[in-house]
Amino acid sequence: MPKALPVIDMSAPVCCTPVAAAPLDDDAALEVALRLKAIADPVRVRLLSLLLTSPDGQENSGDLAAAVGVAESTASHHLTQLRTAGLVESERRGMNTIHRARRDALAALCVVLDPNCCR
Repeated sequence: MPKALPVIDMSAPVCCTPVAAAPLDDDAALEVALRLKAIADPVRVRLLSLLLTSPDGQENSGDLAAAVGVAESTASHHLTQLRTAGLVESERRGMNTIHRARRDALAALCVVLDPNCCR
């Protein structure tokens, strides 16, 4: 039987020592890996790009789906994965769901990977 992965609360930005500072323990490595896994898909990278470059920083599911050329249900699945990883936040407004990239979470992930990347 496969080993079950532990449940990690990924709602807050990743918070551990940069990977280049010292060897990570199992929990910290898993926390980083799960977030990287969430963005390791071209559609998800495009969705993040659209959210980050949107003039008002947010988009609805239908517009995002059309922009990446997938069904709205497929876009919703990808956005759920990004939301579970704490990289996107969503808000229901009537019949629409509005999504925003969590810049703080993305910046924290960048710092964990390379503390000198954004200087």
